[in-house]
Amino acid sequence: MIERGRRILRSPAALSRAALKGFPQVMPGVMICITIALATTFIADYYGGPTLLYALLFGMALHFLSEEGRCVAGIEFTARVILRIGVALLGVRITLEQVVSLGGGPIVMAVAGVVLTILAGALLARLLGLHRDLGLLTGGAVAICGASAALALSAVMPREANSERNTILTVVGVTTLSTAAMVLYPLIVGVLGLTDQQAGVFLGATIHDVAQVVGAGYMISEGAGDVATFVKLMRVAMLVPVVMCFMFLFRQAQARERKGGLPRLPGFLVVFVMLVILNSTGAIPASLADGMTDLSRWCLVTAIAALGIKTSFQKLAVVGWRPVILMVAETAFLLVLVLAFILAGGVSL
Repeated sequence: MIERGRRILRSPAALSRAALKGFPQVMPGVMICITIALATTFIADYYGGPTLLYALLFGMALHFLSEEGRCVAGIEFTARVILRIGVALLGVRITLEQVVSLGGGPIVMAVAGVVLTILAGALLARLLGLHRDLGLLTGGAVAICGASAALALSAVMPREANSERNTILTVVGVTTLSTAAMVLYPLIVGVLGLTDQQAGVFLGATIHDVAQVVGAGYMISEGAGDVATFVKLMRVAMLVPVVMCFMFLFRQAQARERKGGLPRLPGFLVVFVMLVILNSTGAIPASLADGMTDLSRWCLVTAIAALGIKTSFQKLAVVGWRPVILMVAETAFLLVLVLAFILAGGVSL
Protein backbone atom coordinates (compact mmCIF):
# COMPACT_ATOMS: atom_id res chain seq x y z
CA MET A 1 0.00 0.00 0.00
CA ILE A 2 2.83 2.38 0.93
CA GLU A 3 4.75 1.51 -2.22
CA ARG A 4 1.66 2.17 -4.30
CA GLY A 5 1.34 5.58 -2.67
CA ARG A 6 4.94 6.37 -3.52
CA ARG A 7 4.40 5.39 -7.16
CA ILE A 8 1.42 7.71 -7.33
CA LEU A 9 3.42 10.58 -5.86
CA ARG A 10 6.13 10.04 -8.47
CA SER A 11 3.76 9.91 -11.42
CA PRO A 12 2.16 13.17 -12.69
CA ALA A 13 -0.24 11.12 -14.82
CA ALA A 14 -1.31 9.16 -11.74
CA LEU A 15 -1.81 12.40 -9.85
CA SER A 16 -4.04 13.69 -12.63
CA ARG A 17 -6.08 10.47 -12.62
CA ALA A 18 -6.41 10.64 -8.83
CA ALA A 19 -7.59 14.25 -9.03
CA LEU A 20 -10.15 13.42 -11.71
CA LYS A 21 -11.32 10.41 -9.74
CA GLY A 22 -11.91 12.55 -6.65
CA PHE A 23 -13.62 15.34 -8.58
CA PRO A 24 -17.16 13.85 -8.52
CA GLN A 25 -16.90 13.31 -4.75
CA VAL A 26 -16.17 16.95 -3.93
CA MET A 27 -18.40 18.62 -6.52
CA PRO A 28 -21.75 18.47 -4.63
CA GLY A 29 -20.32 20.13 -1.54
CA VAL A 30 -18.34 22.69 -3.50
CA MET A 31 -21.42 23.63 -5.55
CA ILE A 32 -23.44 24.12 -2.35
CA CYS A 33 -20.79 26.51 -1.03
CA ILE A 34 -20.58 28.36 -4.37
CA THR A 35 -24.38 28.70 -4.40
CA ILE A 36 -24.29 30.25 -0.92
CA ALA A 37 -21.51 32.60 -2.06
CA LEU A 38 -23.54 33.72 -5.08
CA ALA A 39 -26.70 34.23 -3.02
CA THR A 40 -24.99 36.19 -0.25
CA THR A 41 -23.07 38.33 -2.72
CA PHE A 42 -26.32 39.21 -4.48
CA ILE A 43 -27.96 40.12 -1.16
CA ALA A 44 -24.98 42.21 -0.02
CA ASP A 45 -24.76 44.05 -3.35
CA TYR A 46 -28.44 44.92 -3.55
CA TYR A 47 -29.42 45.29 0.12
CA GLY A 48 -26.13 46.17 1.79
CA GLY A 49 -24.28 44.45 4.61
CA PRO A 50 -21.13 42.29 4.94
CA THR A 51 -21.00 39.49 2.38
CA LEU A 52 -18.78 37.27 4.51
CA LEU A 53 -21.08 37.49 7.50
CA TYR A 54 -24.07 36.60 5.34
CA ALA A 55 -22.16 33.62 3.95
CA LEU A 56 -21.29 32.48 7.46
CA LEU A 57 -24.89 32.69 8.69
CA PHE A 58 -26.34 31.04 5.58
CA GLY A 59 -23.82 28.24 5.97
CA MET A 60 -24.68 27.70 9.64
CA ALA A 61 -28.33 27.25 8.66
CA LEU A 62 -27.22 24.28 6.54
CA HIS A 63 -25.04 22.61 9.17
CA PHE A 64 -26.84 19.27 8.68
CA LEU A 65 -25.06 18.92 5.31
CA SER A 66 -21.71 18.51 7.09
CA GLU A 67 -22.89 15.53 9.15
CA GLU A 68 -23.32 12.98 6.38
CA GLY A 69 -24.21 12.60 2.74
CA ARG A 70 -22.71 13.52 -0.62
CA CYS A 71 -21.77 17.07 0.37
CA VAL A 72 -19.35 16.28 3.21
CA ALA A 73 -16.22 15.78 1.08
CA GLY A 74 -16.81 18.95 -0.92
CA ILE A 75 -17.45 21.04 2.20
CA GLU A 76 -14.17 19.82 3.69
CA PHE A 77 -12.36 20.52 0.41
CA THR A 78 -13.78 24.04 0.26
CA ALA A 79 -12.97 24.82 3.89
CA ARG A 80 -9.35 23.72 3.44
CA VAL A 81 -8.12 23.93 -0.17
CA ILE A 82 -10.24 26.78 -1.53
CA LEU A 83 -9.66 28.76 1.67
CA ARG A 84 -5.90 28.44 1.30
CA ILE A 85 -6.06 29.47 -2.35
CA GLY A 86 -8.03 32.57 -1.38
CA VAL A 87 -5.63 33.52 1.39
CA ALA A 88 -2.56 32.93 -0.79
CA LEU A 89 -3.94 35.20 -3.52
CA LEU A 90 -4.37 38.01 -1.00
CA GLY A 91 -0.63 38.55 -1.40
CA VAL A 92 -1.32 40.63 -4.53
CA ARG A 93 -3.01 43.23 -2.30
CA ILE A 94 -0.01 43.82 -0.04
CA THR A 95 3.41 45.36 -0.61
CA LEU A 96 6.57 45.42 1.48
CA GLU A 97 6.10 49.16 1.86
CA GLN A 98 2.86 48.51 3.73
CA VAL A 99 4.59 45.94 5.89
CA VAL A 100 7.41 48.35 6.81
CA SER A 101 4.86 51.02 7.66
CA LEU A 102 3.52 48.79 10.44
CA GLY A 103 6.79 49.02 12.30
CA GLY A 104 8.35 46.39 14.55
CA GLY A 105 5.61 46.59 17.17
CA PRO A 106 3.07 44.24 15.53
CA ILE A 107 5.78 41.66 14.84
CA VAL A 108 6.87 41.70 18.48
CA MET A 109 3.21 41.54 19.51
CA ALA A 110 2.54 38.51 17.32
CA VAL A 111 5.51 36.58 18.71
CA ALA A 112 4.90 37.60 22.33
CA GLY A 113 1.19 36.80 22.02
CA VAL A 114 1.92 33.26 20.85
CA VAL A 115 4.45 32.50 23.59
CA LEU A 116 2.51 34.06 26.47
CA THR A 117 -0.81 32.49 25.45
CA ILE A 118 0.69 28.99 25.36
CA LEU A 119 2.24 29.51 28.80
CA ALA A 120 -1.03 30.93 30.11
CA GLY A 121 -2.86 27.88 28.75
CA ALA A 122 -0.63 25.50 30.71
CA LEU A 123 -1.10 27.54 33.91
CA LEU A 124 -4.87 27.89 33.49
CA ALA A 125 -5.22 24.15 32.87
CA ARG A 126 -3.56 23.41 36.19
CA LEU A 127 -5.76 25.94 37.99
CA LEU A 128 -8.86 24.29 36.52
CA GLY A 129 -7.69 20.82 37.48
CA LEU A 130 -6.96 19.76 33.91
CA HIS A 131 -3.85 18.11 32.49
CA ARG A 132 -1.02 20.42 31.45
CA ASP A 133 -0.93 18.88 27.98
CA LEU A 134 -4.51 20.01 27.30
CA GLY A 135 -3.52 23.54 28.29
CA LEU A 136 -0.54 23.47 25.94
CA LEU A 137 -2.66 22.10 23.09
CA THR A 138 -5.51 24.60 23.49
CA GLY A 139 -3.09 27.46 24.17
CA GLY A 140 -1.19 26.69 20.98
CA ALA A 141 -4.39 26.47 18.96
CA VAL A 142 -5.67 29.79 20.32
CA ALA A 143 -2.31 31.50 19.91
CA ILE A 144 -1.36 30.39 16.40
CA CYS A 145 -3.99 29.34 13.87
CA GLY A 146 -6.86 27.48 15.45
CA ALA A 147 -7.77 24.02 14.20
CA SER A 148 -4.69 23.66 11.96
CA ALA A 149 -2.38 24.33 14.90
CA ALA A 150 -4.33 21.91 17.10
CA LEU A 151 -3.87 19.11 14.59
CA ALA A 152 -0.18 19.87 14.05
CA LEU A 153 0.62 20.11 17.76
CA SER A 154 -1.35 17.01 18.72
CA ALA A 155 0.68 15.03 16.18
CA VAL A 156 3.87 15.55 18.23
CA MET A 157 2.34 15.20 21.70
CA PRO A 158 2.28 11.92 23.67
CA ARG A 159 -0.55 9.51 22.85
CA GLU A 160 -2.86 8.97 25.82
CA ALA A 161 -6.34 7.57 26.37
CA ASN A 162 -7.90 11.01 25.93
CA SER A 163 -5.57 12.36 23.24
CA GLU A 164 -8.04 12.03 20.36
CA ARG A 165 -10.90 13.43 22.45
CA ASN A 166 -8.79 16.42 23.49
CA THR A 167 -7.83 17.11 19.88
CA ILE A 168 -11.44 16.99 18.69
CA LEU A 169 -12.52 19.15 21.62
CA THR A 170 -9.84 21.72 20.81
CA VAL A 171 -10.73 21.82 17.12
CA VAL A 172 -14.44 22.28 17.85
CA GLY A 173 -13.77 24.82 20.61
CA VAL A 174 -11.38 27.10 18.75
CA THR A 175 -13.49 26.95 15.58
CA THR A 176 -16.59 27.98 17.51
CA LEU A 177 -14.79 30.74 19.42
CA SER A 178 -13.16 31.98 16.24
CA THR A 179 -16.53 32.16 14.53
CA ALA A 180 -17.97 34.11 17.46
CA ALA A 181 -14.93 36.42 17.41
CA MET A 182 -15.44 37.10 13.70
CA VAL A 183 -18.86 38.55 14.56
CA LEU A 184 -18.09 40.23 17.90
CA TYR A 185 -14.59 41.67 17.49
CA PRO A 186 -15.53 44.13 14.71
CA LEU A 187 -18.08 45.52 17.21
CA ILE A 188 -15.24 46.07 19.70
CA VAL A 189 -13.31 47.89 16.99
CA GLY A 190 -16.27 50.22 16.49
CA VAL A 191 -16.76 50.85 20.21
CA LEU A 192 -13.08 51.68 20.76
CA GLY A 193 -12.85 53.75 17.57
CA LEU A 194 -9.72 52.02 16.30
CA THR A 195 -8.14 53.09 13.03
CA ASP A 196 -7.99 50.65 10.13
CA GLN A 197 -4.36 49.84 10.92
CA GLN A 198 -5.08 49.32 14.63
CA ALA A 199 -8.16 47.26 13.77
CA GLY A 200 -6.13 45.07 11.41
CA VAL A 201 -3.48 44.40 14.06
CA PHE A 202 -6.15 43.71 16.67
CA LEU A 203 -8.09 41.24 14.52
CA GLY A 204 -5.01 39.56 13.06
CA ALA A 205 -3.43 39.08 16.49
CA THR A 206 -6.51 37.79 18.34
CA ILE A 207 -8.83 35.71 16.11
CA HIS A 208 -7.83 32.05 15.91
CA ASP A 209 -8.46 30.83 12.35
CA VAL A 210 -7.20 32.46 9.16
CA ALA A 211 -10.60 32.49 7.45
CA GLN A 212 -12.30 34.31 10.30
CA VAL A 213 -9.48 36.86 10.48
CA VAL A 214 -9.90 37.60 6.79
CA GLY A 215 -13.67 37.73 7.15
CA ALA A 216 -13.62 40.11 10.13
CA GLY A 217 -10.94 42.34 8.61
CA TYR A 218 -12.67 42.89 5.29
CA MET A 219 -15.98 43.47 7.06
CA ILE A 220 -14.41 46.68 8.36
CA SER A 221 -12.44 47.85 5.33
CA GLU A 222 -9.96 46.71 2.72
CA GLY A 223 -7.10 48.37 4.60
CA ALA A 224 -8.01 46.63 7.86
CA GLY A 225 -8.36 43.33 6.01
CA ASP A 226 -4.90 43.63 4.44
CA VAL A 227 -3.22 44.40 7.77
CA ALA A 228 -5.17 41.68 9.59
CA THR A 229 -4.15 39.09 6.99
CA PHE A 230 -0.48 39.98 7.26
CA VAL A 231 -0.46 39.94 11.08
CA LYS A 232 -2.34 36.65 11.12
CA LEU A 233 0.10 35.02 8.72
CA MET A 234 2.95 36.10 10.99
CA ARG A 235 1.23 34.04 13.70
CA VAL A 236 0.80 31.13 11.26
CA ALA A 237 4.53 31.26 10.55
CA MET A 238 5.11 30.66 14.29
CA LEU A 239 3.63 27.17 13.88
CA VAL A 240 6.95 25.64 12.79
CA PRO A 241 9.09 26.85 15.74
CA VAL A 242 6.31 26.05 18.22
CA VAL A 243 5.89 22.50 16.86
CA MET A 244 9.66 22.05 17.10
CA CYS A 245 9.55 23.25 20.73
CA PHE A 246 6.76 20.75 21.45
CA MET A 247 8.82 18.01 19.82
CA PHE A 248 11.71 18.87 22.15
CA LEU A 249 9.40 19.06 25.18
CA PHE A 250 7.91 15.65 24.42
CA ARG A 251 11.06 14.25 22.84
CA GLN A 252 10.89 10.79 24.46
CA ALA A 253 7.33 10.04 23.42
CA GLN A 254 7.84 11.72 20.07
CA ALA A 255 10.91 9.61 19.37
CA ARG A 256 8.74 6.50 19.68
CA GLU A 257 5.86 7.81 17.58
CA ARG A 258 7.31 10.11 14.92
CA LYS A 259 6.90 8.80 11.41
CA GLY A 260 7.96 11.83 9.44
CA GLY A 261 10.36 14.75 9.42
CA LEU A 262 10.04 18.23 10.81
CA PRO A 263 7.00 20.27 9.76
CA ARG A 264 7.29 22.67 6.89
CA LEU A 265 5.78 26.07 6.32
CA PRO A 266 2.25 25.83 4.88
CA GLY A 267 2.31 26.10 1.10
CA PHE A 268 -0.28 28.88 1.02
CA LEU A 269 1.90 30.98 3.33
CA VAL A 270 4.88 30.55 0.99
CA VAL A 271 2.77 31.56 -2.02
CA PHE A 272 1.39 34.53 -0.10
CA VAL A 273 4.90 35.80 0.69
CA MET A 274 6.06 35.29 -2.91
CA LEU A 275 3.10 37.29 -4.24
CA VAL A 276 3.81 40.08 -1.75
CA ILE A 277 7.40 40.26 -3.00
CA LEU A 278 6.37 40.20 -6.67
CA ASN A 279 3.70 42.84 -6.08
CA SER A 280 6.23 45.05 -4.30
CA THR A 281 8.52 44.98 -7.32
CA GLY A 282 5.71 45.85 -9.72
CA ALA A 283 6.11 42.56 -11.59
CA ILE A 284 2.37 41.81 -11.47
CA PRO A 285 0.34 43.86 -14.00
CA ALA A 286 -2.58 45.81 -12.56
CA SER A 287 -5.14 43.91 -14.64
CA LEU A 288 -3.79 40.54 -13.45
CA ALA A 289 -3.69 41.76 -9.85
CA ASP A 290 -7.33 42.84 -10.10
CA GLY A 291 -8.33 39.46 -11.48
CA MET A 292 -6.44 37.62 -8.75
CA THR A 293 -8.05 39.86 -6.13
CA ASP A 294 -11.54 39.06 -7.45
CA LEU A 295 -10.72 35.34 -7.50
CA SER A 296 -9.42 35.58 -3.94
CA ARG A 297 -12.63 37.28 -2.82
CA TRP A 298 -14.80 34.56 -4.35
CA CYS A 299 -12.65 31.83 -2.82
CA LEU A 300 -12.93 33.40 0.61
CA VAL A 301 -16.70 33.90 0.46
CA THR A 302 -17.09 30.29 -0.66
CA ALA A 303 -14.76 29.05 2.10
CA ILE A 304 -16.59 31.07 4.76
CA ALA A 305 -19.82 29.41 3.65
CA ALA A 306 -18.16 26.00 4.13
CA LEU A 307 -16.90 26.96 7.57
CA GLY A 308 -20.40 28.09 8.49
CA ILE A 309 -21.80 24.73 7.40
CA LYS A 310 -19.20 22.95 9.57
CA THR A 311 -19.91 25.04 12.68
CA SER A 312 -21.96 23.33 15.41
CA PHE A 313 -22.55 25.01 18.74
CA GLN A 314 -24.26 21.89 20.10
CA LYS A 315 -21.06 19.83 20.09
CA LEU A 316 -19.59 21.88 22.94
CA ALA A 317 -22.42 20.85 25.26
CA VAL A 318 -21.10 17.30 25.73
CA VAL A 319 -17.51 18.04 26.80
CA GLY A 320 -18.06 19.55 30.24
CA TRP A 321 -17.52 23.08 31.41
CA ARG A 322 -13.83 23.13 32.43
CA PRO A 323 -12.27 22.65 28.95
CA VAL A 324 -14.67 25.24 27.57
CA ILE A 325 -13.76 27.70 30.34
CA LEU A 326 -10.09 27.01 29.58
CA MET A 327 -10.38 27.97 25.91
CA VAL A 328 -12.57 30.99 26.67
CA ALA A 329 -10.02 32.16 29.28
CA GLU A 330 -7.14 31.73 26.82
CA THR A 331 -9.07 33.69 24.20
CA ALA A 332 -9.82 36.45 26.71
CA PHE A 333 -6.16 36.54 27.80
CA LEU A 334 -4.99 37.06 24.22
CA LEU A 335 -7.69 39.68 23.64
CA VAL A 336 -6.69 41.73 26.70
CA LEU A 337 -2.98 41.39 25.91
CA VAL A 338 -3.35 42.68 22.36
CA LEU A 339 -5.75 45.48 23.30
CA ALA A 340 -3.35 46.65 26.02
CA PHE A 341 -0.55 46.72 23.47
CA ILE A 342 -2.59 48.72 20.95
CA LEU A 343 -4.05 51.19 23.45
CA ALA A 344 -0.60 51.75 24.95
CA GLY A 345 0.54 53.05 21.56
CA GLY A 346 2.17 49.92 20.18
CA VAL A 347 0.51 50.57 16.80
CA SER A 348 0.82 53.96 15.16
CA LEU A 349 -2.25 55.87 14.07
